[in-house]
Amino acid sequence: MRGLAETDRVELTVDAVAPGGHCVARVDGQVVFVRHALPGERVVVEVTEVHKGFVRADAVTVLEPSPDRVEPPCPYAKPGLCGGCDLQHVAPDAQLAWKTAVVREQLVRLGGLTDAELEQLVIQVEALPGGSLGWRSRVRYAVDAADRAGLLKHRSHEVVPIDRCLIAHPAIQQLPVLTPTGAHWPAADAVETVASTGGDVTVAEVRHGVTTQVSGPTVVREVAAGRDWTLPASAFWQVHPAAAETLVTAVLELLDPRPGESAWDLYGGAGLFAAALADRVGTGRVTLVEAAEQSVAAARENLADLPRVEVVAAKVETALARRRITGPVDVVVLDPPRAGAGAPVVRALAAVGPRAIAYVACDPAAFARDVRTFTGLGWRLAALRGFDLFPMTQHVELVGLLLPPAGR
Repeated sequence: MRGLAETDRVELTVDAVAPGGHCVARVDGQVVFVRHALPGERVVVEVTEVHKGFVRADAVTVLEPSPDRVEPPCPYAKPGLCGGCDLQHVAPDAQLAWKTAVVREQLVRLGGLTDAELEQLVIQVEALPGGSLGWRSRVRYAVDAADRAGLLKHRSHEVVPIDRCLIAHPAIQQLPVLTPTGAHWPAADAVETVASTGGDVTVAEVRHGVTTQVSGPTVVREVAAGRDWTLPASAFWQVHPAAAETLVTAVLELLDPRPGESAWDLYGGAGLFAAALADRVGTGRVTLVEAAEQSVAAARENLADLPRVEVVAAKVETALARRRITGPVDVVVLDPPRAGAGAPVVRALAAVGPRAIAYVACDPAAFARDVRTFTGLGWRLAALRGFDLFPMTQHVELVGLLLPPAGR
């Protein structure tokens, strides 16, 4: 029997969830990654991509729905339309269970943890306040050939013009950016919008990598961890309004920084964790390492009142390899980009020998790979918390506590 080809339609039963917003199924032994489906459902799928060893497909007809299936609130969250939301067809509690299952699977398959170790961690992804819609405080819209702003199809550069994005912050939804308002963007490749926790709302257009402010301030105010933060509208900040506070609380609970200790905040951004660490260690020193120029400038400005915090402008791997920062250090916050910290950084940290590391991760696979490197060096993942910072999407945020070998 021939293998599946693009645009083929086939009836199948959906199996377990998989990373990337998919579920796994099989047809005559061929692996099929299915979007817009739920485990246990009987569906008709249409093949969208064919690869060696697997195919991708969309569920276009649901024959036997799961009890966890709901009607997507957004009309664009359907096969062939906007690819921004992966899980709008999944009930809220089931979304949390979906993400928990993905985290567990990645820690076993890529992290090398045993079922017994997973049970000790008691992994459960937690919801943030505010519900599943209206949370995204930073939205980047693509612009199509007709100068209309929209969002991209899944795994595509094709723009889907939309009249509203339901996960966007209400202040962003009210902006005159999308087609129903008559907005067109002939000079833009993209339109960037921000609604900060400090009440600032901005619009900027991007053309050939150059950002031009259209409305609102170029510098916005954020509020988190008992402080006000100012940073360029285009600089990195967590996109969920409750995310910064949630992550700081989790990091402090797991690390338990003590007065007089030395702390590192690696990939420190504008200094969110560094400020919280400084408050706890008091006379101890905090070193923040960040490579992005905008974030370094923001950190130096926002942490200027904390003389025992040092901001080092460098890549983390460079700072460690060239001894731009040196031990001893007691506690570390490790908050790398989506690709993870990587083995050289993990080995360098293990060699320095802090008493605890809080690892903040936005990708379970990268986190699991780094956990495997840590455990290979004798460290252990002692605790793990998951947070649904990105409702309706497949993304999840993790905060893990890594401890060194006994006797260190």
